[in-house]
Amino acid sequence: MALHRFTALLPAALLLCAGAAQAANEVRSQYSSDRAACASVPAESRAACVREAGAAAQAARAGQLSSSDTSIYERNALARCEAFKTPHDRSDCEARVRSSATVSGSVEGGGVLREATTPVQ
Repeated sequence: MALHRFTALLPAALLLCAGAAQAANEVRSQYSSDRAACASVPAESRAACVREAGAAAQAARAGQLSSSDTSIYERNALARCEAFKTPHDRSDCEARVRSSATVSGSVEGGGVLREATTPVQ
């Protein structure tokens, strides 16, 4: 009876191990790619870039790096608007996050900039 249970669970266990190995390979591949990208960063920022690549890999291994819920990304972006002291500046920031503002830059270049033009009458 115990042998029957083991053989019934074996395919599921093998799939789980294969999935974990694939995820580990993806984390290693992304880490290597991130480390290679650090070579193009100015020398004074290179150590921080390498630390961030390592932290991202560690978070990915722990399952803390990605989210399929896009609302989490919007909430994080809106939380960054809290840095603005005046209500007007904060609401402008929130409008840039929620709107289809002009987006330029890249994560590799140090950040993404959102620009919105508000006509003054």
